[in-house]
Amino acid sequence: MRDITAQGQTVEEAIQNALKDLGTTREKVDVEIMDAGKKGIFGIGSRLAMVKVIEKNNSIETAVQYVIDVATKMGAEVTVDVSEQGKEVSIQVSGNNLGLLIGKHGQTLNALQYLTQLIANKDTDQYKNVTVNVGDYRDRRYETLALLAKKMADKTVKTRRVVHLEPMPSFERKTIHAILSEDTRVETHSEGREPYRYIVIKPVKG
Repeated sequence: MRDITAQGQTVEEAIQNALKDLGTTREKVDVEIMDAGKKGIFGIGSRLAMVKVIEKNNSIETAVQYVIDVATKMGAEVTVDVSEQGKEVSIQVSGNNLGLLIGKHGQTLNALQYLTQLIANKDTDQYKNVTVNVGDYRDRRYETLALLAKKMADKTVKTRRVVHLEPMPSFERKTIHAILSEDTRVETHSEGREPYRYIVIKPVKG
């Protein structure tokens, strides 16, 4: 986060001078007026206006840079695309050696997403739900979860016994809950404490 002190004939001119030096725009900074200046009479007793312009902390940019830094340190060459829709932020990672960022069963990626979300929501009261996707992993993972949900639903209906799934992140549990919410044969809920919280599937009575 950078800041700069600038002067001008007026406060506005001082602000514009600072923005030019920082290479940024008005909505991305906070302004502190240090001296409003004085015109004087015929130039006598005049004083330039002085302001301090401070760049606002862009938590999303910080989060994206964190993803790039982690990828680089792990030996992956990546590019990152970001899209925002309200509170939803999607960080799409492309490049080489992407498997390093995914890990076994997506554990590395899930940890990276968790930490990235913490960074994105640090020092802000506007909560953002951040999703980090590497290649097409999230799409493939959704298909895997959908198959798992259907298989386990069939199993609990056939055996009439409760089925407990392995612990998984909250956003993956939400996916399975959503998928099985359309299956009138079963009902689901989550049990346990994070990070070991898991889904329970049981047959509907009757």
